[in-house]
Amino acid sequence: MDNSTRKPLTYASAGVDIKAGETAVSKIRSKVQSTFSKQVVSDIGGFAGMFAPDLAGYQEPVFVSSTDGVGTKAMVAVWANAYDSIGIDLVAMCVDDLVCTGAMPLFMLDYISIGKLDPDQIEKLVDGIVAGCIMAGASLIGGEMAEHPGAMEQGGFDLAGFAVGVVDRSKVWGTHRVRKGDKLIGLASPNLRSNGFSLARASLFGSSSVEEIKKRGSEPAWPGSAKPLFEVLLEPSVIYSDAISSLPDKNLVHSCAHITGGGIPGNLPRSLPDGHSANIQLDSFDVPRIFKEIQGAGRISDEEMFRVFNMGVGMILAIEPSGEAAVRSHLDNCAIQTYLLGTVEEDGGGVNFV
Repeated sequence: MDNSTRKPLTYASAGVDIKAGETAVSKIRSKVQSTFSKQVVSDIGGFAGMFAPDLAGYQEPVFVSSTDGVGTKAMVAVWANAYDSIGIDLVAMCVDDLVCTGAMPLFMLDYISIGKLDPDQIEKLVDGIVAGCIMAGASLIGGEMAEHPGAMEQGGFDLAGFAVGVVDRSKVWGTHRVRKGDKLIGLASPNLRSNGFSLARASLFGSSSVEEIKKRGSEPAWPGSAKPLFEVLLEPSVIYSDAISSLPDKNLVHSCAHITGGGIPGNLPRSLPDGHSANIQLDSFDVPRIFKEIQGAGRISDEEMFRVFNMGVGMILAIEPSGEAAVRSHLDNCAIQTYLLGTVEEDGGGVNFV
């Protein structure tokens, strides 16, 4: 093959714009720094983030880590050309897994992969991550932006996050603390959080073209809704970690389940010991309208809806029965609606909806 007449290649001509990456970093630098606690001992732009935790008051500190992403909710953000809140979802997915151990979030890192690096799009994505980190009390100490020409469509992106927290070993929540009779307190979720979007998209949009999807997304979510469908779908997840971490008496909590993919039946049993089940009163919590719209449009069974979506309950605490008033009062003061869902029973395992 004669390459003598071939134009010399550059990284930019191959689809990777280093200059755009540098511009993006300059746009987000001060915003990322706004999340830094006094324990952050590095700046952005280095090869690794550094964090010097203050472990005063911990007898036997245990570091806890989690990682997650936003799934195909990213596709809805692309259709809506709205990128400034999905970063909140990323933080919620990570820190609200972390807090299920009783840990307090310390710091996060993010990973953004994108088809074509647009500094303005990156800035908006990071705006959401920064907002989420501030809500969660976590420092954003590092991250990565990766441009993937050819592997992803222009404008397409994916987000992943990595969180680290700390808890005293003697205060770790888990199945070992749960007892028959513990009360199950549900924390309300007004939306899908960041789970089940593949089914939601299939139900609401079917095989529609992108143009048709954008048209439907700009219309009211349902008759009489003041919000367009895209806005309802992209509403960011509630971040529960700060409210839970600040409970005055965390010993009242025995275990905690983050209700993500798999719904209540798939996640609540993970926080219960063998041989124990959860009796959940179906009329004890409110199911947001968006779930009913998804179910109706796709003719989805109740069983499938509860197996995929949170159905209005984003987190469930198994607590000491005498602690219900104190726990719910604290969460109410944190503007988080709660439900008394039911109790833990010792009768085989799983979740019983009654």
